[in-house]
This record gives sequence, structure tokens and C-alpha cells, in this order.
Amino acid sequence: MSVSERRGGGFIPALGQKGVSNPIDFADASDKLLELKINNSELPPKASGKGVLILSDGSRFEGELFGAVGTAEGELVFTTGMTGYQESLTDPSFAGQVLTFTYPLIGNYGIHKSNSESSKIWPRAVICREAIIHPDHRDSIGNIDEFLRVHGIPGLQKVDTRAITKKVREYGTLLCVIGPIEKEKELIEILNKSKDPSISDLIDTVCIKKEILVNEGAIDEKGEKLARLAVIDCGIKYNIIRELSKRFEVLWCPPDIKFVDLIKYWKVSALFCSNGPGDPAQVGKAKSAKETLAKGIKAGIPTMGICLGHQLLGLAAGLETYKMLYGHRGANQPVINLKTRKVSITSQNHGFAVADPINGKLAEHPSRISSGKEKNMINAQVRVSHINANDNTVEGLEVIGKPAFSVQYHPEACPGPNDASKLFDEFEKIVRSGNNA
Repeated sequence: MSVSERRGGGFIPALGQKGVSNPIDFADASDKLLELKINNSELPPKASGKGVLILSDGSRFEGELFGAVGTAEGELVFTTGMTGYQESLTDPSFAGQVLTFTYPLIGNYGIHKSNSESSKIWPRAVICREAIIHPDHRDSIGNIDEFLRVHGIPGLQKVDTRAITKKVREYGTLLCVIGPIEKEKELIEILNKSKDPSISDLIDTVCIKKEILVNEGAIDEKGEKLARLAVIDCGIKYNIIRELSKRFEVLWCPPDIKFVDLIKYWKVSALFCSNGPGDPAQVGKAKSAKETLAKGIKAGIPTMGICLGHQLLGLAAGLETYKMLYGHRGANQPVINLKTRKVSITSQNHGFAVADPINGKLAEHPSRISSGKEKNMINAQVRVSHINANDNTVEGLEVIGKPAFSVQYHPEACPGPNDASKLFDEFEKIVRSGNNA
């Protein structure tokens, strides 16, 4: 019997949906902790003692270790959300990174079953001001220290997260390493050999490996079968699957699935490309997803992209992508709709952006990493539909004359505000009508 059958854990997006006779149960990152608690099993060893964070510019920050025993290296980034640490920890877009929380108290309401955004924790390490090990919430199944331990992720607390954040904001994201202070010499050697994780195929480490129908047979309130949507997984968050499953029969796909198979074998009516980690211009699974998107748009298939999916749509349309100074990671990013001039407060998590066709690369990283000039693969032009109110970076694209669009932010907002959630409804209308956004 699974954890979800016994205690309500797991991720079951089609549970209770009309027409679905056998809802599929996917693993939730909290399940590991829940199983140990149910079985009264011993937790993995706890890290303790003094630790150190060392940055590639030579800076160092001492603190106290928590979470799993061990060392970790990666790209140092920060997120500004005041809540939603469990969702952030399990967001696959953080793969390859060391995550700093700017909010000083992390873990105060504990870890909750079925509140994760994937089946595991993705940051390689966690930095915070104070990790709360005695959470206060009736639904908590454990604390953040235990959560990191069962997933093998080290943490460092009691550090000056404000100083760390200011450094990243001024100089851009940096490579870093954390571990026990007595191993500082070894840590420096590790850091000297470190490479930017975004140059590797991070998508391959986070995506599903074989396609699966999430809610086969799903019907609407009138009893009509929902349109089948191919969801290209580049590191998708569970709440995106949840929102899409309310509106479509979802085929959850690996990013290298062939477009011809989606149309001829799976008979999908629309395409969706998800968020994910790393550089969208890297060869590998990102390139495969871009090619599928391009073929779909060119063929007139209704298409939507979020975050990395937005960047891949931009590349397919011949635009350039580039690494940002420190990216947008948090739940309070203001985005301007250029049609309506209305501002939405959005949730975001990305370190790369689409270059503005007119204004070029804004808020660029000192490394100057970019895709360079790309070929237009869709036989259509795009226009910028949304921009960020803080730095004017591109936040949305519309394909002219095609039923396709993309946004850099997260309409599903877990964690975050719900201002942009209606975009899923707009996409559903496009699929039903075949009209452009």
C-alpha cells in the first residue's frame, strides 16, 4: 500500500476528476519524510558544527551546518519569497544551484504532505538566516532540517544572508561551495574545479523519461471529452500539471519526444512547454524541446510556454537568449501587459531571459553568456506582449498570426500570487477556438 493510500500523501492530479477511473499516483518529495515518520524509522545523520560558504570571488561566510552531512557546490542564487520554501526547494528550476533564502525565518510552518512541486529537492545546498526546527502548524509532518536530511541536501544557517544577497545583486550570480569549516582547504579545491552548472544538460536530470497520460478519459461538466494536450517536461512543477489537468487531458512527455509521434500516435490537439533549469540554448534536451515547439507552431498547433518554455519559443522564433545578472526568483515580480497596461504581481524563477528585439539584453550577467543569433524556425514573427516593471526585460511573447504565446512568469504561482492564473483559461479558449491570443 502506498503512502498516499494510507495517509493522503503523493501527487494525484486527476483525483476526483470526471471520467478518470484510475487516477495515477506520483511521488511527492514529502513522501520520504512521511514514510519514515509512519514507520518510526531512523532519519539520516544530521549535520552539525561550524560550516562555511566560499564564493568564487574569494568571499567567505561562516555559519552553522544543518540538514544532511556533506559538501555541495553550485551557482549561488537567492529567492525573495516570504513563504513557500517547500515549493521552492522542490522546484526543478533550481537544479544545479545553491539556494539562499532572503526571508530570515525558514521552516516556521514545517513540511506538509503533498505540498511539493516535484518528487525531490533540487538545489544542491540551502543557505538561510535561521532554520526553524520546531515548526508551529497542525498539518506539519516534520521540519526543514529533517526534509533536507532525507533528500541528502546540506544546509548552512546563522549567516548574513543580506550581505550574500547584496553581493549577488551587485556582481551577479557566482559559483560557490559549502561544507564543514575544518574542510576549508578541500572546499577551495572543489570550488577551483567547479564549472557553471548551466553548461550541462540539466533538463535531462529533471525531466520525465517516458510519456504518460495523467488523466486519461477526463471529461468536462457537459460530459464532453477534454482536448488532449502534450506537456513537454523540461522540469515541470506539479501545480502546472494540476492546473492543466483541470482543463485538458494531459499527456506528460519527455522533451525529446518526436512531434510526429505526438500528432499521429497520440493525436494531441495542443502543445505546452514547461519551466526548467539551465541555459535554454544548450544542446541536448532543450534543443529537442525547441524543435518540437517550432514544428507545432509552424503547423498551427495551439502552443503555450512558461519560463524555460517561453525562452525556447523565443529561440525558435529567431530571438536571442542570455544570462541575467542575478535573474528573477521570488513571488513579487511586477509584470506589465503591454496591451492593457495592467500590472500583475507574479511568481518567477529564472536566470536567463529573451533579449528584447529592440532594446537588446537588459540586466545582463558579466559573463555575457548568450545564445547568439538564432534561426527563425516557425516562419512567423513574434511581438513582445509583457515586460518586467523593474528592469524592462521581456516577460511575454505572442506569435503573430499563430495560436501561440509564452510568458516568463508562473501563472500557477506555487508559491506566489494568483494574478496571472487566468492565462490557463485563455489558453483553453485558444485550444477550443483555434484563434490566436
